[in-house]
Amino acid sequence: MRSMLFVPGNSERKLEKALNSGADALIVDLEDSVALADKAAARRIAAAFLRERRHETPAAVYVRVNDFTTGMTDEDLAAVMASRPDGIMLPKCTGGPDVTRLSAKLRVLEAENGLADGATRIVPLITETAASVLATPSYRPEQRLAGLTWGAEDLSASVGARTARDGNGRYTDVFRMARALTILAASASDTVAIDTVFPDFRDAEGFRRECEEAERDGFTAKLAIHPDQVAVINAVFTPSAEAVAKSMAVVEAFRAAGNPGVVAIGGKMYDRPHLRLAERLLARAGMQA
Repeated sequence: MRSMLFVPGNSERKLEKALNSGADALIVDLEDSVALADKAAARRIAAAFLRERRHETPAAVYVRVNDFTTGMTDEDLAAVMASRPDGIMLPKCTGGPDVTRLSAKLRVLEAENGLADGATRIVPLITETAASVLATPSYRPEQRLAGLTWGAEDLSASVGARTARDGNGRYTDVFRMARALTILAASASDTVAIDTVFPDFRDAEGFRRECEEAERDGFTAKLAIHPDQVAVINAVFTPSAEAVAKSMAVVEAFRAAGNPGVVAIGGKMYDRPHLRLAERLLARAGMQA
């Protein structure tokens, strides 16, 4: 999974357009992009979209529900689970216990709707409040986790920052820390790190640069807010033929040498961390190491 595209859950037009976006996953949004007065309608539209249109796209379909503090999470889940979403995105997740809490709710709803236990994946947004950032070490490997992602906009409001970026468009310290902690928490949880949205979809150069930096630093996917962003995300987060060939060479060298601690390739030494990196890249490319 490289790209996850947000689509307002109350817009049938935008949901239809998203079907052919090329995104690896669609996130039908019941939270920020839907006004309070439209929540009930969004649930109905989202459920109908899942039930009637999802076969028209190869993309996985997730639903972003409203967070636990709103009192609307259970209504959101009850409305969409019968339509079998691939996963749930949980905003303003305050730590590992929230994932466990959501997992317990999903287990009951899966049983009630004839779904296999554990069929519904979870992607929590883990940095949208100050408390959430400080709780990032609480995440642990969990069967349902499909990845961890982060957010800067809600965090700005939580800490009182006028902006998350400096004059050059770079994240300031608080937000760089949240970004880094997401990568570390994902690694510690044996799942993938998914980079946050880039709000200015008209800034193509800045968007590509941010995608490339995210891929460099260990993110394997990125959230999108506009269909035009999807192609760039998919291109940047797809391992190049050169990177795949290099990784295969590393794996083959270790295998041929009987899996020692260190091997030499072209006059350079490669140790076990290099092997692990190569295996991870090949996994992203959908290749067996």
